Amino acid sequence: MPIIVNLDVMLAKRKMKSKDLAEIIGITTANLSILKSGKAKAIRFSTLEAICKALDCQPSDILEYACTEQS
Repeated sequence: MPIIVNLDVMLAKRKMKSKDLAEIIGITTANLSILKSGKAKAIRFSTLEAICKALDCQPSDILEYACTEQS
């Protein structure tokens, strides 16, 4: 998948546990786990905004596009 989710990296930088982030932003730990693993098909802007606010970061700190060249 060309979209990489760096949520684990930001959680580590902020010394925050997934469970704590889930509580702060109001989603289940299961849904946060799906997002962290990159298996989510979509993310609501309101959820992304809440994550960025809780972690004091930008969306680009969490989501990254990995360019894949085709031959």
